[in-house]
Amino acid sequence: MDILQAIVLSIIEGFTEFLPISSTGHMIVASKFIGVDQTEATKAFEVIIQFSAILAVVANYKDKFTFSHINLWMKIFVAFLPIAIVGLLFSHQIKALFSVKVVAIMFIVGGIVFLIQEYFYNDTKVRTTDVEDVSFFQALVIGIFQVFAVIPGTSRAGSTIVGALLAGLDRKSAAEFSFLLAFPVMLAASGYDLLKHYKEFTDENFLALGVGFVVAFIVAYLTIKLFIKFLEKFTFVAFGVYRIIFGIILLMMI
Repeated sequence: MDILQAIVLSIIEGFTEFLPISSTGHMIVASKFIGVDQTEATKAFEVIIQFSAILAVVANYKDKFTFSHINLWMKIFVAFLPIAIVGLLFSHQIKALFSVKVVAIMFIVGGIVFLIQEYFYNDTKVRTTDVEDVSFFQALVIGIFQVFAVIPGTSRAGSTIVGALLAGLDRKSAAEFSFLLAFPVMLAASGYDLLKHYKEFTDENFLALGVGFVVAFIVAYLTIKLFIKFLEKFTFVAFGVYRIIFGIILLMMI
């Protein structure tokens, strides 16, 4: 992987990881388009840029990473448990689900779900407008919805945001809870992948890894900030339409 390829993939990872549009599908298309094969070295690179994206969450919400917010993190832990249990028990079955066709179909399904969600969304039914006020029951509902993210192309951010909206959160708090929930989920996934691919972190790959880490962090950091600003004025309809269009394009590429 050369530096230009590393930059392109890092931008895509940083931009799509926290948006409800599935980074997996975009990485598949981008890798194929720029000629990056799925080698062990590539997987190691993806681990690094995903870890960088995690740090962008910490940088954006550093005030939440203190003992004074232990109650919030207990709720996040509750939301984390369902996918952790499913991941441990059914890891082999989950891997068997992966295919470009499944990713494409889930893009379309997810897009339709967002459009339906927005059609029935009612501001008067919102019960929670601050992420600190999320209840344990709401956290559990969000965690159960996050389990759908094990299906490739569903989008972890997408499934948690839909769950949060149905649980009574407004758009902004739903997105913020999704960001914070990404921390334990992605940390666990990246840590596991790091153990599997640590041998690929060689001097030969060091420059690409370093560039990718920095670029992914900057893009993810800015994306999180801009996404929250976007939700103050707009809905998720654009993401639903985009998912459907992208899913159709993926199907046409098969």
